[in-house]
Amino acid sequence: MTEAPDKIPRHVAVIMDGNGRWARRRGLPRQEGHRRGADSAKAVTECCGEVGIPCLTLFAFSTENWSRPQEEIDFLMDHLRRYLADERDGFVENDIRFRTIGRTHELPDEVRDEVRRTEEATADCEARTLNVALSFGGRQEIVDAARRTARRVRDGELEPEEIDEAVLADHLDTADLPELDLLVRTGGERRVSNFLLWEMSYAELYFTETLWPDFREDEFMAALHDFADRERKFGGVPGASG
Repeated sequence: MTEAPDKIPRHVAVIMDGNGRWARRRGLPRQEGHRRGADSAKAVTECCGEVGIPCLTLFAFSTENWSRPQEEIDFLMDHLRRYLADERDGFVENDIRFRTIGRTHELPDEVRDEVRRTEEATADCEARTLNVALSFGGRQEIVDAARRTARRVRDGELEPEEIDEAVLADHLDTADLPELDLLVRTGGERRVSNFLLWEMSYAELYFTETLWPDFREDEFMAALHDFADRERKFGGVPGASG
């Protein structure tokens, strides 16, 4: 593996794009692309542990993905269920906390059960966090956060004038996670596809032509080195004072 850069992001998110195209170019069913994509997810998760990245978020299934053919949805849900069952002990052994964001109540019962078991089994793990976005949409997340905030106002716990960015952020799905530093999208597309819209306000964006099933340690390290070479200004002027 390429040597890690000196500057490491606290939180990396990945839009894992290109499974279908990877399979089509090889004359394989789309399901095979998803299977190979799961290997990339495992490789990137392990790489995060090796270089010391505290939090990794993977965009596994969006709210828009429910419009895909039912056969593909069924495969993805069953694949997720099996993945969690197979990897749960490994998460515990490697001290990885597994958590999810999104409208997980929309998932099939058997998938929700595996998610719950995995979250409970890893609740006390502290080395790093694997956060998986399931039935997730960035706009929907903000709507849900606004609803939670509105309920507090309705119940007399909060005054409307007290609502600011920090209050709303505390009601997002990602409230307990580090600030997002780096967003990676594979597959050649250069859009964010309704993912972590609030969280990416000051994140660095990295796009690669590599399809997700081919995205492994070397590609991930290239993204980390690109991040380390950037000068993050956060709206300010480097070196300015006063």
